[in-house]
Amino acid sequence: MDIPYYLKIGKAPDVENPKERIIYRAFEVFPGALVWLTLVGMFVLSWFRPIWAAIFIISFCVYWLLRSIYFSSCLAFSYIKLNKNLNTDWQRRIAELSVYNPKLAIKDWKDIYHLVIFPMYKESIEIAGESFQALVDCNYPKDKMIVVLGIEERAGEEAEKVAQEIEKEFGNKFYKFLITKHPNNISGEIAGKGSNECWSGREVKEKIIDREKIPYEKIIVSSFDIDTQVFPQYFSCLTFHYLTDPDPFHSSFQPIPLYLNNLEEAPFFSRIVASCNVFWQMIQQQRPEKLVTYSSHSMSFKSLVEMDFWQSNVVSEDAGIFWKSFLFFDGDYKVIPLHYPVSQDNCVDKTLRKTVINQYKQQRRWAWGSEGIPYLLFGFFKNKQISFRKKFHYAFLMIEGCWAWATNALIILFLGWLPIILGGSEFKTSLLSYNLPSITGNLMKIALFAVVVFLVVNTLLIGLRPFYFGRWKHLFILTQWLFLPFSLIVFGAIPAIDAQTRLMFGKYMGFWVTEKARFKKEI
Repeated sequence: MDIPYYLKIGKAPDVENPKERIIYRAFEVFPGALVWLTLVGMFVLSWFRPIWAAIFIISFCVYWLLRSIYFSSCLAFSYIKLNKNLNTDWQRRIAELSVYNPKLAIKDWKDIYHLVIFPMYKESIEIAGESFQALVDCNYPKDKMIVVLGIEERAGEEAEKVAQEIEKEFGNKFYKFLITKHPNNISGEIAGKGSNECWSGREVKEKIIDREKIPYEKIIVSSFDIDTQVFPQYFSCLTFHYLTDPDPFHSSFQPIPLYLNNLEEAPFFSRIVASCNVFWQMIQQQRPEKLVTYSSHSMSFKSLVEMDFWQSNVVSEDAGIFWKSFLFFDGDYKVIPLHYPVSQDNCVDKTLRKTVINQYKQQRRWAWGSEGIPYLLFGFFKNKQISFRKKFHYAFLMIEGCWAWATNALIILFLGWLPIILGGSEFKTSLLSYNLPSITGNLMKIALFAVVVFLVVNTLLIGLRPFYFGRWKHLFILTQWLFLPFSLIVFGAIPAIDAQTRLMFGKYMGFWVTEKARFKKEI
């Protein structure tokens, strides 16, 4: 099947038609322009129309309160499902299945193969080894697992040495094991996870899957970060959902990422940032109509081959594969929440200063996911088969999400007092000006109820792995949430503004690899 050219676009210069390039470029400008219009508008409105600004911030605080209550309830229900799924015998459930989806043409769940791809750059043998050991320790038959370790040519001998050690220790544990080397400086590619896993997918297809004549529809492919450690029943849970999904070829399957691998070593701000990300992913699992693939995820190998694998010219390949799938299948594509976890690393480096810098850069790279807005809008412009309702739903989902990421924390921070400072003497003497701080303050205090829910869920999630914290460390993990407003701005709004502003001015980012370090030292 031919792939429409607009599915291969990574940025405006990739568009050959000059008129369409202008359209794509306008879509790139849009998210950053919307953010800056909001930020500048806060000051302008507070100066010239302070009453309007005051009414807006009160309305926004009410909206934020209702949103907090809704999100905290979603988080609580999501944890209940996660805990239930962790205690479910998924191996038994798939063994007891008597009816399989006719589209799969299988007679036994053991016909299902799992292809696991680990793209790697310069990570240590300790990090990679723990991820592979987790595969070995899982309860799915290893003779049905094909594992690929994709190293980078640009990583040099260091990566090759790690790969050889991994092969020596784990190569004979699975049905097939393959090391691929992604060449450097391929024209049109962005060096990063997407181009690496795309190369690995094509290599394993040619060298193993096609030679062994394994039907594509019987293969579930999981793209994992190199630090991803699966919980014991991950593949059994995934297989169950794949076998029981009415349309598994038009579905991706999303676990919940937990950042537990190096929790003991992570500084407080890294734990807060990671926890907020976990909470958001858990909340989205309760809202599958809004769920998009993130980080480590799984899908049908058949579908992946049909759309010619991941994009190799984008930074955000995880969400990118969902948008590509959605457009390729004319809107007939979805994400199935697994409510089952995988574990990954917090952002940690050798010094506190490096960790701060790396955390910011990681958040900026994640915020570069706004590159999906022009990709999606241009795809909607070209694809006439998708209904307007679906186009509007997903366009709003993307735009509102990126806008809120960059602006919401700053709106709450500034608008409670900006009208009072800039609104002039007439507004300062008004009843509305007098009551504005107390109204907004009380609404935000009620919204802090959500933080209590977050704290409880966070404590329960930490309990999923054995950690050896002293009394004072336990106390600090609880009190670290006092720094939440600081983290939402420094590691949330600011890197999001940074990324969207770069996109607005065409200062395209490459894939920045988050450095991963392990050492038993508390920061």
